[in-house]
Amino acid sequence: MYEQLKLDNQLCFRLYTAARLVTNIYQPYFAPLGITYPQYLVLLVLWENDKQPVCEIGKRLMLDTNTITPLLQRMEKAGLIVRTRGTEDTRQRIVSLTPKGMELQEQMVNIPDCLSDKITDKIGSVDEIVAMIPTLDKLIEGLSKIQK
Repeated sequence: MYEQLKLDNQLCFRLYTAARLVTNIYQPYFAPLGITYPQYLVLLVLWENDKQPVCEIGKRLMLDTNTITPLLQRMEKAGLIVRTRGTEDTRQRIVSLTPKGMELQEQMVNIPDCLSDKITDKIGSVDEIVAMIPTLDKLIEGLSKIQK
């Protein structure tokens, strides 16, 4: 067998599995609120800076328009956001939070701490986890350059 084709030698498998497991840990917190993990990410972007063009949200989340548009459509149907035409460029769609979308911020403010407690209880300190961020950012930056 080729060593490079063993599952245990795959970085991609570890990244995929870690992402899937983290998303699963969030699910019990999101289900009562009626949102998904990708919707949470959009909300995080809009809570930081409301009224953003679809393309900017996509850039921030590293998602293509054809991926983010259906996500935004579902969020609009759920009453979390509204999409309006841009004033300078009517082809541009501006995404804004609704009162319901803004209220979710208060309801979700403790979720990161709850997750942090769960994760650190099982795998180590917050400092160890935070120390991974620059390495992951470097990996993400490098991978995004490969795709262009």
